[in-house]
Amino acid sequence: QRPAVRSGARRRAPPAMSSEVEETLRRIQSHRGVKGVLIVSAAGVPIRSDLDPDETTTYAALLSQLAAKASSVVRTLDETDELTFFRIRSKKHEIMVAPDPEYLLIVVQRPSES
Repeated sequence: QRPAVRSGARRRAPPAMSSEVEETLRRIQSHRGVKGVLIVSAAGVPIRSDLDPDETTTYAALLSQLAAKASSVVRTLDETDELTFFRIRSKKHEIMVAPDPEYLLIVVQRPSES
């Protein structure tokens, strides 16, 4: 069973996600205040999302660029260090990003509801 890609992404998702990954995504999505969860390739291509297609494309493109820049900043400051997580909070949303060499896990939540 292939995971649903509701983002309108042109790239196909991997044939099957492990049950551990599926369970983790379900657990994250069940938290109060979570607006959406995205899995994005390091290049910014949406792989999986429960946001609408326009939001998915916007979050994927912008946050993959920001993650690459943030990673570069961390490496420039200390070449033995690496970016493992970052969080952005505004009045309306909190965006948490867990980068990996191949993928980004992005969680968007409404901080007033969390």
